Amino acid sequence: MIEIKNLVKKFDSFTAVNNLNLTVDSGEIFGFLGPNGAGKTTTVKMIAGIMFPTLGEIIVDGINVSKNPYEAKKKIAYIPDEPFVYPNLTAREFLRLIADIYEIDRKQADKSIEEYLSKFELLDRADKLLGSFSHGMKQKVMVAGVLMRNPKVILFDEPTVGLDPKSVKNFKEMIVSQTKKGVSVFMCTHILEMAEKICGRVGIIYEGKMVSCGPVEEILRVKNKNSLEDAFLEFTK
Repeated sequence: MIEIKNLVKKFDSFTAVNNLNLTVDSGEIFGFLGPNGAGKTTTVKMIAGIMFPTLGEIIVDGINVSKNPYEAKKKIAYIPDEPFVYPNLTAREFLRLIADIYEIDRKQADKSIEEYLSKFELLDRADKLLGSFSHGMKQKVMVAGVLMRNPKVILFDEPTVGLDPKSVKNFKEMIVSQTKKGVSVFMCTHILEMAEKICGRVGIIYEGKMVSCGPVEEILRVKNKNSLEDAFLEFTK
């Protein structure tokens, strides 16, 4: 579903992503790990078509993101670590706007909106302005807007920042349910325990280079460690 070939991103003389090669299958949850400044967010933005690579190419569901960004973006959903919402819309209005942009049937959209507002315990705030929402509540609305679209690829950059424990649990369950529909999830996270539990494979990027990639068990075996956290620290010394 995602194919990254010889990907390079430079900012003047600084190389943020250095010759990255990676594939992510349909129905896979891929964890993309690395310390701050390693190149995770830059990579995600290039997959999303927000930022263009210096070299290399990204293919999403058979579509080259750089050459045909409009068609590629129809298949991609992206949630950054800082949720963007329109502060003068209510949660329900914002979700209806998303539904209209992506041409979701209004009847189906209204059903999905109520379902996700309920799951994230936002029904009592559904008609309040988003400008009054906390960071975590805005993140819930963003996640709801993504899931109701049924995209082929979901890109998350620190998706659980600001979420309470119950919402994190709901988030993990919903992500797993999406993969059963064939959706690919590409997730940057610092919560290594969560990555260890729900990701089929993880990749560790350090100073722009992929230093390890594979099933969690394989990565633990390479460094002879019992936890992903300990292995990660070894790879990024």
